[in-house]
Formats: sequence, C-alpha cells, structure tokens
Amino acid sequence: MKAILIGATGLIGRALLHELLQDDAYSEIKVLTRRATGVEHAKLTEELINFYQIKSSIIVLKADVLFSTLGTTIKTAGTKERQWEIDFDMQFNTAELASKARTKKLVLLSSAGANSKSNVFYSRMKGELDEAAKALDFKHVSIIRPSMLAGKREEFRWVEKIFTPIMYAFSWVPGIRKYRPIKDVIVAKAMINASKGQEKKYAIYELQGVFDLAK
Repeated sequence: MKAILIGATGLIGRALLHELLQDDAYSEIKVLTRRATGVEHAKLTEELINFYQIKSSIIVLKADVLFSTLGTTIKTAGTKERQWEIDFDMQFNTAELASKARTKKLVLLSSAGANSKSNVFYSRMKGELDEAAKALDFKHVSIIRPSMLAGKREEFRWVEKIFTPIMYAFSWVPGIRKYRPIKDVIVAKAMINASKGQEKKYAIYELQGVFDLAK
C-alpha cells in the first residue's frame, strides 16, 4: 500500500513513521511536512509544504491511506485561533484534498473527550474535526482517541511530566483507568492496524479500543 502522512515530526507522527517504514504492507510513504524529519529510507519521500497554501498546491494526494497526526498546544500556538488553524484547518484541508484525489482511507488522530458540543475549546475542536472528517468521501474513516500520551517529545510539557507518573500509579482505579497514559508506539501500531482491518465506513476507537487495536 501507499501512505501519506502529515504530522510526522510530532510524538505520534514520529512513532508512526518508524512503524510504517518497518511494515512490509506499505511500499511507499510520502510525508508532507513543514520541516524535514531527518529520516532517510528507500520507501520514504518528503515534500516540504506550506499547509496554509495546500489548497492551491500541485501536490498529488492520492494514496491508499492518509494518516493525519498534525497538532499543537495552546501554549505553542499562542492563541485559540492559531491552534484551530493547525489542529482543524490544516488537517481538514489536507483530508478534503486527499478524498477528492480518491485516497481510500483516512486514519485521524483525535483525543479522548472529543465532542463537538463540548464547552471545552480543545475537546470541541477535536470533536468538530471528527464530525467533518466523517462527511468526507473516503471509503473508510478511522478516528483514534487516545488519552494522555507517553513518549519522548522534542518539546517539554510540564503537565505531562508531572501527571503521567501519577496516572500510571492510579491506572488500576476504575474511574481513572479509562484515562491512563498510552505510549506513542502503541498508538502508532493501532493506527496502522486500523488502516488494514477497517470494514465500517466510520469507526471511533476510544482508549481501550486503541490498546486492543494495537495487539
């Protein structure tokens, strides 16, 4: 299969790229990125792109699967408007172009608590993107909703640094278990498996479903 990946320099994107390159089911991986990944491989091609201008680009987005893991934090973005542009607009615009180019499947990294009707900005943004992706003309759409992500990031996030060990320690508690941390490589494996085994038109995988899917 041929894959397109956006968000390859982030925590999940890096893990996903590594797993895709090792997967014999994929013969070509095209990464669309704002900055080079630094990875070299016979199956990998990179195209540096301005996502603000992707609608007017001449990049061909036809593949078997589009993996979308692009995202940022409000701290890095600076404003809610800027975060919306990255987390929603850039991902939706790319997915829309891919669907029009007859890419068959979309595997989208979302978040636990995503809800288009939420009063929380981040949860509402993720929920609205999930709903918008559902309406696109893909054969299959898989939404991955992990909880707190664990792995080595390029940027320091003090909230994750403090709370990840706490969440691990209390992950046996029924009410907290559904929010337990999940490692980047597990999410990556789940996304790849979703691209292979999805039969429904639209499927959402919450945290336990992501763990199960990665097996």
